[in-house]
Amino acid sequence: MNWKCLPTCIGSLPHSDPKKAVDLVLGQNGLLPFWPQLPSRGFSENMYAQYSTHLPGIHIDGVKKRIIVDLKDYDPEEFYTNIVSENVEYFSCPRECFSGFYEFIDRHIPSDVKTVKGQVTGPISTGLQIFDSEGRPAIYDETYCEIIRKNLNMMARWQENVLRSKFPNTIMFIDEPSLSLLGTPFASISWDDAGKWINEVLSGLKSWKAVHCCGNTDWPKLMSTDIDILSFDAYNYAYTIALYPDEVERFLKRGGSLAWGVIPNNEDELKGETVNSLIDRMESAFRMLTEKGIDADVLLRNSLITPECGLGGVDELLSGKIFETLLAVSQGLRDKNGLDGGP
Repeated sequence: MNWKCLPTCIGSLPHSDPKKAVDLVLGQNGLLPFWPQLPSRGFSENMYAQYSTHLPGIHIDGVKKRIIVDLKDYDPEEFYTNIVSENVEYFSCPRECFSGFYEFIDRHIPSDVKTVKGQVTGPISTGLQIFDSEGRPAIYDETYCEIIRKNLNMMARWQENVLRSKFPNTIMFIDEPSLSLLGTPFASISWDDAGKWINEVLSGLKSWKAVHCCGNTDWPKLMSTDIDILSFDAYNYAYTIALYPDEVERFLKRGGSLAWGVIPNNEDELKGETVNSLIDRMESAFRMLTEKGIDADVLLRNSLITPECGLGGVDELLSGKIFETLLAVSQGLRDKNGLDGGP
């Protein structure tokens, strides 16, 4: 896809007022818009809580900020009845948990906006953040892990339907920070299972399909899934992608794209950078691949520019600065490389 280094974001913003959050998103000329997740509004808008609302037997504890299920006492009949009947509407995003989503879709979006971005949490990260009554992650219960995956897939499909009713093209991100834990004692999950589960959540989607991981992981295995876009923290981990030029080349040749998270979302790191230094950092990251045989034009056309991760943990002032820097870096790269237009 010819993204041509256009900018977008991962998903979360620090605002408690959804109107201000959506104003910020829609006020950025050239940004591929996204609906903002707003965890500062309370635990109900924590990304794991948002995508647990339809799970059978689930208890979302806003005081202890935990999501709990008694695996010995839950009734999945209604859940599976709606899965089998393909009742996507049953899996709608509740307004009280998705204020940024509803504010976004209720707005008038400029007619020149051709592509918007949505997001769901991933099956590995979600499964590790839902606990049984003994404190064990629900991902290790085979039956409930399947329920989690099917729920995420249906919620993604519902969200996609709503977004595509207003916009001709959509990108759907799966946020999977816990992929960086695979292969460690903190996540006893094989990559074979992880890949199958990611594909299961992505199945049936018409959007461009993306996975975001803000840590280091096994990039070749992730690129071998059904994703169209690999989103990663390029500020810290660009060199790790460059270790796999053959896999990156295959990914690009089959139509894949890279979303480079080169804008720091840490105040101290951002203070130490300028727009030009980040453009230089991005061009250095490109060279690490082009010097190993990746076609520079293909790489540029199939790249997006983003912050390194979500912005829910910064303050509103810093989020505005990050947006400003993001747009300037994207435009600088586009100007230097003769890139115009977009999807």
